[in-house]
Amino acid sequence: MANLLTAYELYKLLIFDYRVKSLTGCVNFQLGSIEVRLQRRDIVGEVIQKWVCEWLARTRIDFVENPLPQRPPDIYLNPGNLRSDWLEIKAFNRNDSPRFSIAAFNFFLEDTIRRPWHLDADYLIFGYTMNTETGDLKIKDLWLKKIWEITKPMSEYSLTVKTANGICKEIRPCTWYANRSGVKVFESLEDFLSAFEEAIFQNPETRPKAARWRNRFLKSYLKHYGCEINIPKWNEIKYKYSQCSKAMDFRKIKKQFVNFK
Repeated sequence: MANLLTAYELYKLLIFDYRVKSLTGCVNFQLGSIEVRLQRRDIVGEVIQKWVCEWLARTRIDFVENPLPQRPPDIYLNPGNLRSDWLEIKAFNRNDSPRFSIAAFNFFLEDTIRRPWHLDADYLIFGYTMNTETGDLKIKDLWLKKIWEITKPMSEYSLTVKTANGICKEIRPCTWYANRSGVKVFESLEDFLSAFEEAIFQNPETRPKAARWRNRFLKSYLKHYGCEINIPKWNEIKYKYSQCSKAMDFRKIKKQFVNFK
């Protein structure tokens, strides 16, 4: 009989019981009697997702793989309730910055209204290394994150996004594990939603929808969860995510110290 597990329980099982970070693997392709080892990183993400599904099945953990691969989530961890326990599988080359897509920008805008529980999804993120000469693959890091824990503002937009000709195409992750820019990830879902609303205004393609998005989302959220969520205005919180905020705080403390003396 299969067992229901939360994303966090699954994560702990992979890390501590299965010790996934100590394993070495590869990607092989077989046609007839001929088998070859692949050394291309661009297929690793899809392969790891299939591996996770097989691991779940062999570990007798209850799940359903989404039959629509272009729509989230990748995996439902609670087949009895498809509005909860969403799991997204992501992977990236650990020797580079993460560049996987979190969601198409326009799709996410509408999906937050149609399915506000999308925001509760867990992201199981594999950071792998691959020897392109031998094809050997190793899992260097494994994270379990929420969307606001892997995104932050960027210079052009209030949210990490991929753009083309000035138009937002995808929500992308930041380098959450190495804060080189001094800009931290969002502290909460509410702050992420505030930044997302601002990005809707900033994006020329979605600007006409910006005025109505907040009310539509709040109404949908209340209907599903039975409670309200307070989304601050971006201008009220953006200072927390500014590169100069730490310097400003230091100057403030220094000024107070001087005045105290």
